[in-house]
Amino acid sequence: AHNGVCLTVTAIHDDLVTFDLMQETLRVTNLGALERGDRVNFEIDPQSHAVVEGNGRSGHMVSTSKVIEVFRSDNNHQIRFLLPEEFSRYLFAKGYIGVDGISLTIGRVSGAEFDVNLIPETLARTNIGGRRPGDRVNIEIDPQTQAIVETVERLLQSRGLIPLASEATDT
Repeated sequence: AHNGVCLTVTAIHDDLVTFDLMQETLRVTNLGALERGDRVNFEIDPQSHAVVEGNGRSGHMVSTSKVIEVFRSDNNHQIRFLLPEEFSRYLFAKGYIGVDGISLTIGRVSGAEFDVNLIPETLARTNIGGRRPGDRVNIEIDPQTQAIVETVERLLQSRGLIPLASEATDT
């Protein structure tokens, strides 16, 4: 995976690795904006028996998110992101989110904004410490959170307690 995006190697030549990217992948990730020399997070397939830490990620991104603020002090590094509004229903304090393939715990949530607090180990092993306001990162929603939210929404819609998504957008 590169920046958390599940990719299949199509060719290897010396130190050059090739991948095929679909238009959908380019649309919902930051891979199309990468330039030569950009630092990316690289993760080896767990089938290789490499150690995988944190909460499981599938590599299936739903969107990108914009870095809006970075806070640094002697013993704290925090980043605030703005997620497209349609995904804000999956944000919960102390929930999990994948940011460029890094499994992180969500801190504060305010509407479509959320913060993550970064420990020194994460900063040392990933590219997230170099993120600046305006940067775009890949976002993967925690699949358990997504399943619970969508199941509850469907149940409430089926009982007429909340409008169907199509009814909510018809104005």
